[in-house]
Parts: sequence; structure tokens; C-alpha cells
Amino acid sequence: MGTITTVNPATGEDLTSYEQIGRDEASDRVEACHAAFEKWKLQSLDERAKVIKGIGQALRDNKEELAQLMTDEVGKLIKDSRDEVELCAAICDYTAANGPTELADQQREPSNAGRGIVTFSPIGVIYGIQPWNFPSYQVARYAIANLMTGNGVLLKHASNCTGSGLKLVEIFVEGGLPENLFTVLVIDHDTSDAIIEHEKVRGVTLTGSDTAGKTIAQAAGKVLKPTVLELGSNDAYMVLEDADLDLAAKVCANARLYNNGETCINGKRFIVTEKVYDEFLDKFRARFEAVKTGDPNADDTDMGPMARVDLRDTLQKQVDQSIEKGATVAVGCAIPEGPGAFYPASILTDVAPGQPAYEDELFGPVASVIKAKDDEDAMRIANDSRYGLGGGILSRNVDRAIELASRHFDTGMVYINTYGVADPSMPFGGVKNSGYGREHGGFGIKEFANAKSIFVGSA
Repeated sequence: MGTITTVNPATGEDLTSYEQIGRDEASDRVEACHAAFEKWKLQSLDERAKVIKGIGQALRDNKEELAQLMTDEVGKLIKDSRDEVELCAAICDYTAANGPTELADQQREPSNAGRGIVTFSPIGVIYGIQPWNFPSYQVARYAIANLMTGNGVLLKHASNCTGSGLKLVEIFVEGGLPENLFTVLVIDHDTSDAIIEHEKVRGVTLTGSDTAGKTIAQAAGKVLKPTVLELGSNDAYMVLEDADLDLAAKVCANARLYNNGETCINGKRFIVTEKVYDEFLDKFRARFEAVKTGDPNADDTDMGPMARVDLRDTLQKQVDQSIEKGATVAVGCAIPEGPGAFYPASILTDVAPGQPAYEDELFGPVASVIKAKDDEDAMRIANDSRYGLGGGILSRNVDRAIELASRHFDTGMVYINTYGVADPSMPFGGVKNSGYGREHGGFGIKEFANAKSIFVGSA
């Protein structure tokens, strides 16, 4: 089989090599996961919650080692890596505290029986295919929920963060999870397709591009397996006429540049009403020009490298194509000299339909600024996308912003006068080409649960 070698994107140096396993060994690991599931599903909700609480503690106990490994593999700022581990632990805490209530039996009064019971039963082994931009959080987001449900969990992680995936297995076991119940498969794409078809795999979840989502959904659909898909995005942040522009520039810069600009719910399109466009752009540009790019381990670094050189090259190609079609460079937009996968904080203006900066997801630190005639036009442009994951509204009139968010913004998540990545208490997911299904907020633990109806008559 092949070999995977991870690379430090800040230096370009090789880190560690890992041998991929073949179909037979991968199948054996699926069987072992299923065997562990058969025992795990019989554990009470409170017993599962206790183990998940223990995983949260183990994550905190191993925070420094795991954080450093993530920074080395994908170039995250070390402080962001530490925050990511804390978020994973918080997911464990929330799930342990709320899972037993969410999954508790529900009593009903059917017309055709004396009483009814709805149970939320685990269905089996769930296969997760996850990306590199949050090497621990992407895993915890689906794995912890499904373990609470009583399912077994498989992971095919992105190759460039293989070490982080394997480290999570160690941490989960240290926290008290039975062996084989959470299993990492270091495999190629052909073997991954075979795993989807494996009779012991009962559901598939993917975080990735909309192109990958279509491929996985088709493969799972052929074998009638449910899926949860969290896909690409081109999130719009609207700066309305009454916005606090200092706050707007701060929030929008953070929304674009957090995690080196490599986040599914980063702000990507910044739609600014004509009345405040010039003033906002001046403040926005100043923030980007002040960003210090460098060593992700240094305390004074604002932004580290992109995760891989090929990803940076793809971003530059999208930028160049946008410029060829009429976009204007306001800041940055050129690959710097030197080692590593660095790219500057960049802004494109005059962004319009037909350009990659308008139509597609730019997965890196490039902001697309679009002028709108007024607030109504801004809302129209925001929804003019095949994606619908997240978005934002900057406005002093919070009640009106809430109205726009709830009734008009065609996305799964909306941030008003703030930016955030995720919270365990709030559902996470999108619409349109951004996928379907929800994680977090009590929703994720039921995505791969069997809502089973039990009708009870007289004895």
C-alpha cells in the first residue's frame, strides 16, 4: 500500500510517514468496531455520558501535545490549536450533561394502543470522512455525538493531519472509551469507497467540498445508507447602512482571517451598502495591512501559513482569474517569497458575478468586497449563492437584524454583530450546496439514531 508523509506548512519540512492499510485489514477493523458497538449499545445513557465526560478530561490533560501536533501538521496558530482542544472538551461536557435527556424515551398516546414509547436506539458503525482545517474539532463534532447515541465510529482523516487523528484514538481510550469503538482508518480513496459499502457500516458523514459531498452522497445512496454532509460555503457578511463601522471592520476581519482563513464558516463575501462603503473599506483595509504573518508558534503572529502549498496555489489561481474578470486588488493577493505555504491577508474589490471570488469558495485569507445599493440589495446579493452554510449581519438595529436572519437569510447559521466558529449548544449545518443534516445542539446525537416506535397494549 501507499505511504503518507505529513509536512510542516510553516517550514516545508517532512514530519512523519504513515503506512496505509489495505482493504482486508480495513474490513477487519470495521468488524472490530462493530463488535465493540455490540457491547457499547447495551450501556446505559448515564454510563455512556460518564465515559464521554472522561474523554473531555483526557483532552484537557493532553492539550499541549495535541495542540502542538495540530500546529505542526496544518499551520494553525498555537493559541488557536489550544482553543480547539478546549472546544472539543466543551463538546464532551455538553454532550455528557445533555445527552441522556435528549435520548431519553418519550411517552406517547397513540389511538391504536394503550400507550406508546419512542426510543432513540443506536444503529451501528458510523463512518466519518473529515478535513484538515480543524483536525480535532471536526472529529469530535460527529464522533462524540455518535458515541453518546451508542454507535461505533470510524474516521478517515485528511492525510496531512494523520498524526492528529491517531493521537485522538489514544486520548479517547485514555478517557475510558473501549478499544476499537473509535477507529482511525489510514486508507486510500478506493478503500474508502469499499468501507461505505461494508455491510457493518450503517451511516456516513462528510465534511468537505460540495463536489466531494455529491460523490459521497451518491456512493452511500447506492447502498441506502443515511448521510450527514457539511460542505463548502461562500458566507456573506452584510454591512448595513446603520452599522457601527469600527465594530464591522473588526468583526469582518476576524471572520475572514480566523484560522488562517481556512474555515468553512469564515466570512468570504463582504457586502457593503453604498452609503458606508468607502469608510468601511478604509477601516477594513487597515486591519488587513496590519496583520503579521509568520511562525504559528510565536505569540506575536497574527496569521500562520496555509495548510499546504497546493491549496495556496489553488487560491492564487482563483484570485488571478477573478482579477482577469474585473476584480481589483486592494491588499495583498500575491504569493510571497520564501519557504512554507504562507499567503498574505488579502482583499479584492469590484467583485462581481462570473468571478471565482463571487461564485466559489476561496479557502484562504482573501476577502471579496461587494458594493450594494442599499440594505435590500445587500440581502439579495447575500442569498445569490449556491451555498448556504453561515453568514453575518452588521447593524445597530438588532431586532431588524434578527428579523432578516430568521425570515430572509437563506443559510443554516447567522451571526449578528459578532463572529464565531461553533458552540456545542447550537445546531451546526447548512442548506443548498452547503449540505444537510445538523450537528451540535442536541441534533447531532439523533442524526444516526433509530427513532423506534413501540406500541403497548393490555397484557
